[in-house]
Amino acid sequence: MAAYEYLALTAAGKRKKGGLEADSARQTRQILREQGLVPMEVNETVEKSRGKSPNRKPLFQRGVSVSDMSLLMRQISTLVQSGMPVEESLSAVAQQTEKAHVKNMILAMRAKVLEGHSLATGMAEYPHIFGDLYRATTDAGEHSGHLDIVLERLADYAENRQKVRKQTMGALLYPLILTTFAIIVVVAMMVSVVPMVVETFDNRGAELPALTTAIIAISDFVVENGITMLIILLLGGFSAKVIFARPGPKAWLHRQFLRIPLISKLIRGLNASRFGSTLSILSASGVPVLDAMKVSRQVVTNIPIGESIEAATDRVREGQPINKALQQSGHFPPMMIHLIANGEASGEFDQMLARASNNQEQELESTLSTLMGILGPSVILAMGGFVLLIVLAILLPIFNLNSLVQ
Repeated sequence: MAAYEYLALTAAGKRKKGGLEADSARQTRQILREQGLVPMEVNETVEKSRGKSPNRKPLFQRGVSVSDMSLLMRQISTLVQSGMPVEESLSAVAQQTEKAHVKNMILAMRAKVLEGHSLATGMAEYPHIFGDLYRATTDAGEHSGHLDIVLERLADYAENRQKVRKQTMGALLYPLILTTFAIIVVVAMMVSVVPMVVETFDNRGAELPALTTAIIAISDFVVENGITMLIILLLGGFSAKVIFARPGPKAWLHRQFLRIPLISKLIRGLNASRFGSTLSILSASGVPVLDAMKVSRQVVTNIPIGESIEAATDRVREGQPINKALQQSGHFPPMMIHLIANGEASGEFDQMLARASNNQEQELESTLSTLMGILGPSVILAMGGFVLLIVLAILLPIFNLNSLVQ
């Protein structure tokens, strides 16, 4: 039995997409007709990912959001822990899923399991959704007979990732809204308010205050060249995106980020937390340390930090302790290094590494809160300063109205 995606017409003439399990495309069409639908297209789901490079994301193929992944892993974990077979768990989760592309993916994975393959093999059909962490951890859990425990850890990982993402986005949202509003207000005043007020004094023939003259010049420049400036900014942003997408310029940019004090602390903290939590899950699931470090390196987004982890992996392969190898990189906090060293010495490496990751996440949250607490008022003060300058530029000629009339 395989999973099939279909496009059909309802009795009202509306298009409907979905997924079904059947022995063949012909049987799928028959099921659709029995449901009162007119099949237009029927394709086997698993065929989309066959023959693709495992590390390349297919074009126009939809992914799964962090929240959907968190819910998906928690549902599968709960059902497997209750004693339900994997294929039945996947079927139950597919029935509860409302999004068609997620349901089709789950049914395709179930079809693989029914064919005798492992759940990890089913995940491998969607490498852009289930990365090496999910596949390696699931494979280790299936071989060790502790799939339920492994899936629970992955569910915790997905939920924690969603939590960090929400906290980061929530912290950045307020300053972003303030900055956008400030730019709109300043531009609106420069384009509309300033010219209207200045027009009153334009024909007086008297000398305007220096601040008013400067504001008028800036206003005229914005009005005359606003569209050109916008086009230049868009082209510049697009060009920068293309240039810094290349490995060399991207690595250079990442190194520059690590030289900015507060930004560097955030980047190091975020990547250290990701690396530590991933390595903890893989190691606790029975994945060999060297393989676990290779997989964990992939969740690190900063290139220099990732390269230092690769170098640390080579040193561990040569027999050096993990804490010493990571310490030489200079990118991991001392507290994390000490906890890893204690874990290696006491034989509780997994637990100490998980504790180090949790501590790093708490410190990251505290740093983000402090940064956002400073950034919000700073934006308000900057906006107030710009508005004050414009208001002064408008009021100064009014205060000197008598001399302007003379």
